[in-house]
Amino acid sequence: MRAMILAAGLGTRLKPFTNTHPKALALVNGKSLLQRNIEYLQQYGIREVLVNVHHFADQIIEAVEANAGWGSTIFISDESSEVLETGGGVLFAKSFFEEENWLVMNADILTNMDLDKLVAADKVLSQGVENYIATLAVTNRVSSRNLLFNTAGNLIGWRNNGTSEQKWANLNYADTASETIVAKAFSGIQIIHASFYKALTLTGKFSLIDAYLQLATNHAIGFYDHSDGLLLDVGKPENIEKAATLFK
Repeated sequence: MRAMILAAGLGTRLKPFTNTHPKALALVNGKSLLQRNIEYLQQYGIREVLVNVHHFADQIIEAVEANAGWGSTIFISDESSEVLETGGGVLFAKSFFEEENWLVMNADILTNMDLDKLVAADKVLSQGVENYIATLAVTNRVSSRNLLFNTAGNLIGWRNNGTSEQKWANLNYADTASETIVAKAFSGIQIIHASFYKALTLTGKFSLIDAYLQLATNHAIGFYDHSDGLLLDVGKPENIEKAATLFK
């Protein structure tokens, strides 16, 4: 399996560090987030990794070259001319993924999730489902935003818990009884199937969440819950300090 690390973002939550650096090079106990996630993938035999770049792209490219990819073969998806967001970045990298499925993760996420279990769950969920798109890693943690699934485990919507804004894969889902909605916090890690590219109609700049909600109208998108493990969004300065106590 190949993987993609999304490292093109502006990292506005991590200012002032990101005024002069890409967030993927923020250090936790002397190792950058990028290095840590490349080494994390190596634990599960994933050694071919595509990294998309935009914000201070040259610094990421230089770090990869100076460290020989930290033992992995690293490919660069250069979005220097325009940041494409998560979905647009995955679409831009279409030619890189020739296998039936691949893993995509955010650069500013640190976790000890067992990727073998995610892969196994994806195989079970997609077995016999012709229009299966992706398996999203989620937890039950408190979050400002939630993905919404039905009791069958299929994605049907998204909710901003701060503003109460909601987006639905189908407007009919807006009438779904609240007690039958399963709300989960997205971990920024997913396995995406080849059917994603075949079904996608969005182009240019867009988020993966918007893509999933569009595709979920006629396709199945499931989840894998890893609430029993560690997950930390290291996109905020205070979480860099917290990460240093959790990830040695």
